[in-house]
Amino acid sequence: MLRPGIIPLRPLKLGDILDGTIKLIRANPKAVLGLSAIAALLVTVPVAVGQGIMLDMFGTAFANPGDDPTEFGTSLGVLAPYAGELLSSVLEFFVVTVLTGLLTRILGRAVFGGAMTPGEAWRRVANRVPALFGVALLLGIILVAPMLLLILLIIAIGTAGGFDGDAVGGVITLIVLFMLAYVAYAVFFWTRFCLAAPAVVLEGRGPIEGMRRSWQLVRGDFWRVFGVQLLTAILVAIMAFIVAIPFSLLGTVFGMLGAGSTVSAIAATVFIGIGGTIAAMISYPVTAGVSGLLYADRRMRSEAFDLVLQTAAIEQQRQGWVHASADDLWHPSNSPRP
Repeated sequence: MLRPGIIPLRPLKLGDILDGTIKLIRANPKAVLGLSAIAALLVTVPVAVGQGIMLDMFGTAFANPGDDPTEFGTSLGVLAPYAGELLSSVLEFFVVTVLTGLLTRILGRAVFGGAMTPGEAWRRVANRVPALFGVALLLGIILVAPMLLLILLIIAIGTAGGFDGDAVGGVITLIVLFMLAYVAYAVFFWTRFCLAAPAVVLEGRGPIEGMRRSWQLVRGDFWRVFGVQLLTAILVAIMAFIVAIPFSLLGTVFGMLGAGSTVSAIAATVFIGIGGTIAAMISYPVTAGVSGLLYADRRMRSEAFDLVLQTAAIEQQRQGWVHASADDLWHPSNSPRP
């Protein structure tokens, strides 16, 4: 089977997708890991600083048990991780959205065996960034909207009749039933729109068109796409935990036993930051790689797109190199089956 790059040019099995993701990292280590490291560092630093402050304050409190635990410093230490998480979440929205686009563009070239520098990836993705943000924002609204409706409903119940014993029981029942329904709701839309980012980057579509395209590609293979994405999420979480836990333990030890010294606080922050950065460096490219290869697989299965890829790969092998024009082959007009 023809395999000029990271995957065989035929419909992909689960092993092909995971193997192709690893080969994407190995074939473009500077671009993939370098960009992922920058993104991971930006997202991880606020969390590490917040946790370092908290551990430093707790270390001081344990070293001085007679001090008032409600004093400003201790209160600040308790709130610091939440502030760090909030800032990290905001940064992650922007940073990971851009990173996903960059990695997807690199993957599009790597399928043919070509490489791409970070600078070239940015030049080819810069005009797609607004559309990527649009997809992320629209998906966020879709997933958050039911939660807002539940909150408004609970407020309405409380305003109408107050929260007596019967009302509290009813609200708890409502929340349980809602959460069960919400899980199915979130899984459905998360899976349906999981290929929107690759469609936006590789096909040049707008956010709504990209989401519509993802819906179309997932149709007829929903459970397989969901299964691959869920398995990837579990594997990524396990890998991130294994990588981060030693550094987190070291950071906790330094922070808690340092008795509030500046050196121990800095050491705790550094160790937690290193662990989080390395874990994210692994997580981001794996998640983006699997989504990109699932997109390629669905196009090969539903549009016979493997014929386009094979023809292009044979021509590129004849020429002896992968031209940048290979990126344009992902446009849907090249699919032999609409």
